[in-house]
Amino acid sequence: MPDNSLAGQMRSAAVALAGTLTGEQRELAVRPFADDGARRWLEYRPRLRAGACLAGLSLEGRKAAHRLLSTALSDHAFAQAMAVIALEEVLDRREEGQHVAEGGQQGRHSGDYWVAVFGDPAGDGPWSWRLEGHHLSVTMTVLGGEVSPAPVFLGANPARVSYAGRPVSRPLGPEEDLARDLLDALGPAGRALAIVSAQAPGDIRSGTSPRAAGRIEPAGIGSATLGPTSRAVLGQLTALYLDRLPPSLAAREAARAGAGELHFAWEGPTVPGQRHYYRIQGDDLLIEYDNTSNDGNHAHTVLRRPHSDFGDDVLAAHYQQSHG
Repeated sequence: MPDNSLAGQMRSAAVALAGTLTGEQRELAVRPFADDGARRWLEYRPRLRAGACLAGLSLEGRKAAHRLLSTALSDHAFAQAMAVIALEEVLDRREEGQHVAEGGQQGRHSGDYWVAVFGDPAGDGPWSWRLEGHHLSVTMTVLGGEVSPAPVFLGANPARVSYAGRPVSRPLGPEEDLARDLLDALGPAGRALAIVSAQAPGDIRSGTSPRAAGRIEPAGIGSATLGPTSRAVLGQLTALYLDRLPPSLAAREAARAGAGELHFAWEGPTVPGQRHYYRIQGDDLLIEYDNTSNDGNHAHTVLRRPHSDFGDDVLAAHYQQSHG
């Protein structure tokens, strides 16, 4: 019988993808699981990265890569990811004149995304996969029937494209709007605790580090001190990021996050259109958002689990059980 579990869906999608690859593409895309340097990787800037480039794959291969990505994301998050990819063409057009004047172009294109599989999806051991490019990085680690999600990064440049003052494209709009709703719900006293700096950082604090800090200080305001309304909005904002995952994973991660206290911190002005940043932290949860480049029109968001990124949770349990 087919395995319809989430792990089974990922396994089938990864095997189907491998079946579309040529010998050279397979050498690029299929890596040893033990290659930690390549496997523990997060890079949302336009850089060289491990894997096979989707632009070089057949139509069947590109569809297989997108299907693999869709197993890791909810419907709305998959739509956000596809919008992020499409923005590469918008950004390329915007930059064309500037880079010609400077003597070159970035050559951005919506095929500049790379897929890699680490280990053997058809085997019994741990394996993982990643689909990544500019402003998109999704990593999933699988062991048996367990799926360990994170990091999951989505960015957008431009974050907003408007016509006559109305947004035409705003893939990460809910992530900003709900955070502003939380600021409003906190009231003056709560905002005084939550806003920890008048100036936003240049980027998310965790950056491209293979290991995120367990806690970023100052932590901001704790959920235990919030009133019912602001606590509910904080829960909605946290759920917005967890609901990027398929329902079964999102429910599991929500239970983990809800078991402890959450902290919310904001940095920068609160006036819309200016550079700003926020984070949510829990026992094994880090959510970061920044909109600090290109005059506040260039957003980064990430969902990380500092103690469990890149499958550290399922791997630790596996090695403990197998090797004591």
